[in-house]
Amino acid sequence: MTTSKVALSIPREVLQQAKKEVATGRAKSLSSFVSEALDEKLRRDELSEILDAMDREHGSPSKDARAWARRVLKRSS
Repeated sequence: MTTSKVALSIPREVLQQAKKEVATGRAKSLSSFVSEALDEKLRRDELSEILDAMDREHGSPSKDARAWARRVLKRSS
């Protein structure tokens, strides 16, 4: 993957926490931490758009379907 260098302005507290993640080894570098966070946000937004389209086409899930999904997801974690 080709990378590009950018300048970002982020809240100081967020930057400090991100640097702690790097210092403790939970992230390879600040650049990779930010890149992974952006990628995750983009994927979540894309999934949200897909789910919204499904709701428009098929209607929102029923209360029972939501309860079933919570049970299944709880077991898988």
